[in-house]
Amino acid sequence: MADLRTRPLGATATLGKRGYPQIRSATGGKIDVVTGASEPGFNPLDLLLASLAACLSMSARIAARDLGLAERISGVRVEVTGEKAEEGPSRFAAFTVFFYFEGSLTAEEQLDIGYRAEGICTVSNTLAVRPQIMIDPSTPQPDQG
Repeated sequence: MADLRTRPLGATATLGKRGYPQIRSATGGKIDVVTGASEPGFNPLDLLLASLAACLSMSARIAARDLGLAERISGVRVEVTGEKAEEGPSRFAAFTVFFYFEGSLTAEEQLDIGYRAEGICTVSNTLAVRPQIMIDPSTPQPDQG
């Protein structure tokens, strides 16, 4: 796994007059975003849920290793759903996380790994607080005239 302290982080969304955003990571990865309800692919909310699921799955592997349970797991699947808030601002009000472990773990061990993974995962830790979003003052402003 890449060391996130040295891995370039960031994403750029490019959007034309028509169509959907194209996302490019700082390392060159690409994702096309869709917004139609029946279109296959990821919309921005899917990407947030996917980030949480991916981070928790990797963190579960770390947690299992820390608990001495790694040898009893052959795989893990993490499903994340989100519940939209009924009142503004537009946001998720809650996330539900399902861990599915392949291997021989008790229900208590699975739960312990899940809770420990949540504490390890950078995405869940970020979502647990309200991180500051800073708009760079050097961003060119549109002409007001």
